[in-house]
Amino acid sequence: MNDHTPQGHQSLAELIASRLCHDLVNPLGAIGNGVELIEMTGAARGPEMALIRDAVRDAQARVRFMRIAFGAAAPTQILSAREAKTTAQSPWQGARLHVSWAVAEDLPRHRVKMGYLMLLCAETALPMGGDVTITQEAGGHLRLNAKAPRVTHDPALWSVLHFGMNAAARPLKASEAQFPALHATLALFDLTLNYVASEDGLVIATA
Repeated sequence: MNDHTPQGHQSLAELIASRLCHDLVNPLGAIGNGVELIEMTGAARGPEMALIRDAVRDAQARVRFMRIAFGAAAPTQILSAREAKTTAQSPWQGARLHVSWAVAEDLPRHRVKMGYLMLLCAETALPMGGDVTITQEAGGHLRLNAKAPRVTHDPALWSVLHFGMNAAARPLKASEAQFPALHATLALFDLTLNYVASEDGLVIATA
């Protein structure tokens, strides 16, 4: 496994993603603080405020997640196990998809990025939700195991992980951006991906 990326490598797409997420974090935080202040003063209560509060928290969680999944990752950046776990699991609270980030050690940011992109790829195959666990195996490789009521596997889309964006033989949707993003990140570190899909399970692992 090669963890050494060329110094100074940054893709335009990653920089744009980082900038967008960075610019969204502050206003979302301000909205969240405003909602808390309103609730503390008792000026407004009820389901409407609860809806706004939950929406802001969900947006904050998703922006933090997307910033790591699609943003730039310098070779020297390290994410603590606690931060990686919290950021990985927060966007799915209350959703049909239950996510467990079960990596107990700090990791380079680019490897956390791979894990998050693997999770987003897995999500597309789990229309009814399910239980997803991400672990680290010997040699530092990441492994995702998913159990679900139903697994929907689009072979053309998943072939992008091996052969790049054009492998799908159709225009990709914005909701499928994680597939070429993961392919590009893996290629940068001389890694490949193995995946096996069954009727009620999915396994994805770097190799």
